[in-house]
Amino acid sequence: MTISYAALLKNAKLDTIESHISTAPELRIYNGTPPANADAALSGNTLLASGTLPSDWMAAASGGAKAKSGSWTLTGQSGAGAGTAGTFFRIYDSAGPTCKVQGTFTASGGGGDMTIDNNSIANAQAITVNTFTITSGN
Repeated sequence: MTISYAALLKNAKLDTIESHISTAPELRIYNGTPPANADAALSGNTLLASGTLPSDWMAAASGGAKAKSGSWTLTGQSGAGAGTAGTFFRIYDSAGPTCKVQGTFTASGGGGDMTIDNNSIANAQAITVNTFTITSGN
């Protein structure tokens, strides 16, 4: 038999993610091969865009899922060169910054963990995050 968790416990686990990372974390979008996991160091990756997320950046978990809250807008890095950002993102705590979350992203409809309005990023371009949801598995 597979272990199963009640929705209340799943929601509590998800809400802990936001409280652990804290308010106003930084979201960064990179090009290149993603590191093996959120703890692994970057290696030859180009930072294409970054931005500070809202103070209350995730909605309260419900039904075993936790979605972004508010508007998430990033800015293409001046001098970093334009690039197609189809590889990965990282969310860093505001105190460290230490990477806490890593995942894939695509333009809307592309199937990434996060979707953005346009994944062809130019210098100083505004990028909007359309969707980001974390789900709790059993």
